[in-house]
Amino acid sequence: MPTDTGNATYLDAVGLALDSEMDRDPDVFIIGEDVGQFGGAFKVTKGFLDKFGPRRVVDTPIAETGFTGLAAGAALVGLRPVVEFQFADFISCAFDPIVNVLARHHWRTGDPMPVTMRAPFGGRLRAGPTHSQSVESYFAHVPGLKIVMPGTPQDAAGLLISSIRDDNPTLYLENKYLYRRLKADGPISLDPIPLGVAKVVRQGRDITLVTYSAGVHQGLEIAEELDKDGISVEVVDVRTLVPLDVETIVKSVRKTSRAVVLHEAAKRLGYGAEIAATIQEECFWHLDQPVVRIAAKNTPTPTSPPLEDAVIPQPAEIAETLRKVARA
Repeated sequence: MPTDTGNATYLDAVGLALDSEMDRDPDVFIIGEDVGQFGGAFKVTKGFLDKFGPRRVVDTPIAETGFTGLAAGAALVGLRPVVEFQFADFISCAFDPIVNVLARHHWRTGDPMPVTMRAPFGGRLRAGPTHSQSVESYFAHVPGLKIVMPGTPQDAAGLLISSIRDDNPTLYLENKYLYRRLKADGPISLDPIPLGVAKVVRQGRDITLVTYSAGVHQGLEIAEELDKDGISVEVVDVRTLVPLDVETIVKSVRKTSRAVVLHEAAKRLGYGAEIAATIQEECFWHLDQPVVRIAAKNTPTPTSPPLEDAVIPQPAEIAETLRKVARA
């Protein structure tokens, strides 16, 4: 079982939140491939089967459509399922129950649908085109789903707790590159963090970087470097894509008058397009420069390390873009 040593990793934080919610609420259960005996593809649920038993930690066949549909049925009789997809790439197998059942049912009947879907996503692990995808935009277009993408261990815990307690179906996307690379700088709080509330993680005056997930850590490191050149970058972590905290983004951009949006997903119709459009609509008369997007190239993620690095945004590209927009 996960323990909080005072410097919990992002992965530990997810496990701590799950453990806490299963202790608190007997209606919460975990379902997915290898979540029990194997402890999950990344060992997030290691030890959960021994502690909570097979009725609350349910191993399934390789059948994403089936166990996602089962979770929908369980939610309708009052339970709070937490569905684990081994990789976000595999969630497309469950597109029908997510889009046509989970996202629609409440709006047809008024019944709550408290299903949390956890899915590790993203690249940088040299895992190739079928284990590196960023899937948020597929689902952000679908009314009825909430989408959460934490970028720090503390947010990973607090936002997962809020997702589980929420009566809406929630897609909770974990960046697996961060699992063992980010550590908390103190004990993890197990208080819920409200969904739909962005966070200004670095104050700045010259330009706003709007980002989420792995982009937060990346953006903070680059902002420190640019500060040496006299460029002050404000970094906004949106944390929840749906609902989007427009007010915090607008307040920041109206202050700096320049905005860059960063994410790991492909640029074409990526979520950055939604954020950029929102900024244009809400801040047009405050902007000194057009909003610029930094995103992955419009191609499947390669397995080859140099090719993957050429596809996914790298620090040099991000720094150069921020520098160019800030000084334009």
